Amino acid sequence: MNKLLVIPSIDIKDGKTVRVVQGIPELDCPDYGNDPVEMALIWRAENAKCIHVVDFNAAWDGSGSPNSSVIEQICSSVIIPVQLGGGIRSLDAAKRAMDMGVYRIVIGSLAVENPTEFRKILDTFGPKHVAAAIDSFENEVVIRGRQVKTRLTPLKFALDLNQWGVERYIVTDVRTNGMMLGPNIGLSKSIAEYTNKKVTLSGGIRNKDDLMDVQKCLDYGVDSVIVGRALYENKFPCQRLWRVAEFGIFS
Repeated sequence: MNKLLVIPSIDIKDGKTVRVVQGIPELDCPDYGNDPVEMALIWRAENAKCIHVVDFNAAWDGSGSPNSSVIEQICSSVIIPVQLGGGIRSLDAAKRAMDMGVYRIVIGSLAVENPTEFRKILDTFGPKHVAAAIDSFENEVVIRGRQVKTRLTPLKFALDLNQWGVERYIVTDVRTNGMMLGPNIGLSKSIAEYTNKKVTLSGGIRNKDDLMDVQKCLDYGVDSVIVGRALYENKFPCQRLWRVAEFGIFS
């Protein structure tokens, strides 16, 4: 039987690991450390099968990021796939990310603001290596580091992306992100059902019970979760979880 894939998140700002609460990165969090590369090695040692990295400098300004060398080090330091989100707003930026060793890029803002460029990236690298980010706040898609409202509903956005050939969605309820409120399972399940594609749920996971609730949606296409704060703050023993309850395949 397939199991839920648990993906630890490493959120980076100014070269440091940060805690993210409702899309806002917080520096100087003792439980999170300062070295994203060291954190990647820790998660790999804990038997993670994949790592999700967010570059908040790039997400906010969309230009050259001070975190590029750090992200490249993460990719070269672990032997598991690394997926990267934040600030990928052109084909050239996507190529740079791939050249750093990233396995999959996660794109949200560009798909809203420049669908033609997004489709170029999708055609160039293929749907296996390009996922669409759907960040939702009160049932409205938000972009630009979750700072700009779009008047699009998550489901309408997902159906548009589906027509372009997207095969995986990273769905985040910003309201629950980093708040330890529990995941918005209904949103991810709806998108998986209506698109008939794979969904990674992000945001709100508090403990093992939440993971078991998400696992009930495997048959609908919700096959993975991105977890940040609950892992960093030891809300459940991740090593035991990954070894006993999760044998996911990155697909």
